[in-house]
Amino acid sequence: MKKFASLLLALVMCLCCLTTAALAERAPVAKDDLKIGFIFLHDENSTYDKNFIDAAKEACANLSLVENEDYFIKTNVGETEQCAEVAADLVDAGCNIIFADSFGHEPYMIEVAKANPEVQFCHSTGTRAHTEGLDNYHNAFASIYEGRYLAGIAAGDIKAEEAKMGYVGAFTYAEVVSGYTSFYLGAKSVCPTVTMDVTFTGSWYDETLEKEGAEKLIQGGCKLISQHADSMGAPTACESAGVPNVSYNGSTISACPNTFIVSSRIDWAPYYEFVINAVANGETIPADWTGTLATGSVVLTEVNEAAAAA
Repeated sequence: MKKFASLLLALVMCLCCLTTAALAERAPVAKDDLKIGFIFLHDENSTYDKNFIDAAKEACANLSLVENEDYFIKTNVGETEQCAEVAADLVDAGCNIIFADSFGHEPYMIEVAKANPEVQFCHSTGTRAHTEGLDNYHNAFASIYEGRYLAGIAAGDIKAEEAKMGYVGAFTYAEVVSGYTSFYLGAKSVCPTVTMDVTFTGSWYDETLEKEGAEKLIQGGCKLISQHADSMGAPTACESAGVPNVSYNGSTISACPNTFIVSSRIDWAPYYEFVINAVANGETIPADWTGTLATGSVVLTEVNEAAAAA
């Protein structure tokens, strides 16, 4: 009897595995049938969201997809039930892939993913794909600390007597801590005596708090400022004070020509193209995907020689 029960259990487990495999193997989607939805927390006034928006447009252009026909961009979507509503609207519009860009979008993306197993949901910066176990819900990020280390090297060529930097952080999350640690270590590899003060705003995007944070650091003697925050608050404070700045998610040289040094960012275009091609070809999308310098997902702008050390 025990042997029969064991065989029955093995058969059930085998059937479960076959069912899971069948779910993972999806039919290819013809290019004419591809429709992609993008959900963004803010609009292009946020350096964070602009970086995603630019990547979405670049990836879709590379794949000859047309905005408002083949792909749809939704901006200023809050980390609230609004996200679920917008995602559901995109499903109703025929989207077979939906991307979202902000950490707080995750529970709402999962909610809509569970209700629509035929649609692929891809969420940047999230953490729950590997525990939810949904074959149509995925997380993605990149090793941005690699870029921050290199940006720190560019920032670290400062005079020993002025070797005090400041860093405006959003939250005390691992992503922020690993970022400013890497930036500091990069600078320290060039200037061993450098120190760094860090302040937090408690918000990903608050131009007033970010500006005030940078000004406080400058008043405290910091001779260079970097940040992990999403507005132009810190860069403009640096430009007004004549203090060099290492920005994030894109160049600020047009607004800060005298103080911008370099910027590191995640280029999301490779991930977007990877997912779209995977769906088109009926291929599996990893539950967790990490981009690197090698995949072209971590990039730096050109160094502004007007502000950087020789």
